[in-house]
Amino acid sequence: MERRADFLRAQGSTPAAEREYSGADMRVGDEDVLQLGDPGLRRVAASVEAPRAECFRRQVARLHHALAAFRREHGFGRAIAAPQIGVGLRFIALDLDDERGPQTIINPRVTWRSDERFTLWDDCMSFPSLLVRVERHAAITVEHLDLEGRARTWEIEDRAVSELLQHELDHLDGVLAIDRATGVNPLVSRDVFESMSGYFASRVGA
Repeated sequence: MERRADFLRAQGSTPAAEREYSGADMRVGDEDVLQLGDPGLRRVAASVEAPRAECFRRQVARLHHALAAFRREHGFGRAIAAPQIGVGLRFIALDLDDERGPQTIINPRVTWRSDERFTLWDDCMSFPSLLVRVERHAAITVEHLDLEGRARTWEIEDRAVSELLQHELDHLDGVLAIDRATGVNPLVSRDVFESMSGYFASRVGA
């Protein structure tokens, strides 16, 4: 009960804080990523109200730990959303292997989407053996908070990063890539995809 009281005080004891706590206190191991079919993946996450609170920072550390562990085990993965480890808060951990290093974006929202769209094969830590053909906007603008609670604007023109953020923001609303599957035969196992990569590459694009 003390842990609950501390969390709610830090968040302002609002109804949103009650929802946030219910997700933040789930007993999920640091390296456990919820898998396809788990109802936790379908819950809509609550806004983070106190990004500098120590209890929230612990959840941030857990998420980055989960991302790093998944990358070590599977050899891929650039981002993960908090609901994927059972934390019902709107934040995302990223590691794009660039000079910025690991990043955390809090309460992100898309404020602009390009008219240009493209199709690609999308994968997910919550179903790592499956790829899904989806359609995404080629460029987006995202507004979010950083770990100090400062407002940031990120204009994303790189297609790969744009798609990544759209995928992770969907997770915050309980939406999965399989919900956006498009075209004929939009699902493929990773083993088949890798054995016929040229064929599947010809099935996506602008």
